[in-house]
Amino acid sequence: MSDSNWYVIDNVAQLDSPALVVYPDRVRENVTLLTQAIYDVNRLRPHVKTNKSREATRLMLEAGIQKFKCATIAEAEMLAMAGATDVLLAYQPVGAKQQRFVELIQKYPDTLFSCLVDNLATALQLSDLASVAEISIPVYVDLNVGMNRTGIAPDEHAKTLYAQLTQLSGIRPVGLHAYDGHIRNPDLAQRTAECDAAFAPVQQLAEALSADGFAPPLIVAGGSPTFPIHTKRHIDGLPPVECSPGTFIYWDKGYGATLAEQPFLPAALVVTRVISLPDDTKLCLDLGHKSIAAECELGLRVSFLNAPELKAIGQSEEHLVVEAGAGHTYQIGDVLYGIPNHICPTVALYERAFTIEDGLVTGEWATVARDRIIAV
Repeated sequence: MSDSNWYVIDNVAQLDSPALVVYPDRVRENVTLLTQAIYDVNRLRPHVKTNKSREATRLMLEAGIQKFKCATIAEAEMLAMAGATDVLLAYQPVGAKQQRFVELIQKYPDTLFSCLVDNLATALQLSDLASVAEISIPVYVDLNVGMNRTGIAPDEHAKTLYAQLTQLSGIRPVGLHAYDGHIRNPDLAQRTAECDAAFAPVQQLAEALSADGFAPPLIVAGGSPTFPIHTKRHIDGLPPVECSPGTFIYWDKGYGATLAEQPFLPAALVVTRVISLPDDTKLCLDLGHKSIAAECELGLRVSFLNAPELKAIGQSEEHLVVEAGAGHTYQIGDVLYGIPNHICPTVALYERAFTIEDGLVTGEWATVARDRIIAV
């Protein structure tokens, strides 16, 4: 099979659609590319919100990656089930999530769990629960470096909060978390300048904390767009900055189009079929809102590797209508291979991904952390 039709499934007739399919050989290649992009694998803390599966996690573990980041208690538990030894819940636990987090720590003592906090009141609540459970939870102060959704500014208020956290029982501050997902300029030089400007106060805060006698704080920074920038950071007197890309493992059309400097391969697709011909120029596919992330504008949600000319013009829960043009030759039952614009929320729509090896459906990877609750 040539590189141009790497995605073709020879026994696709046995695969119901719509379906999420993953290509393990390409996943392995992406993991290798990730580890080669940084001088120390211990600086990697990949986010698993993209794959949500034990199998993908184990491929990273086999490559020597031991630290991970996640967004939900279920993702954290999935990581522990897979054998991860260091898991950061990149989310501030509030309400019932605090008790679940404590129970998670108790259930998986071989995994070091940590989480984010951005205010003293929440930290006090978590401290009380941890103290009763007789555990100590490492916490990172969540910094707002421009996303404007969670975290506090990396200034004197953050420094004060960090100092206050050291006085609490049940938790202990160990570092700073700075997610700069708003920085995604296609021009790498401009993206680098924006990233460095957003990171500068984080570095200043870390250096100030160290100068005040605190243990030099760990810094977890960035996502996929700023990954190649943070990999180059070295700050004298501070631990190496940890990097947290996530989409790399499956990649998608969105980042493939805007992050040209990153060589990751598309490794997960959606398989769909033509189910109706509404008129002479249109096709209807079984790829509705429930089967592809619908956050982007209609025309950008999915592109078809074997039918790049098709343009989406309408979508509902179970259907996607595309314009094929006059004189097209598509027939009912034709199979199309779609690359999502955003793979992460697309994966979350499927309870399993079918594995494709040597052109054949060979098995499946359960999207186990798609559920909000696994056991805890």
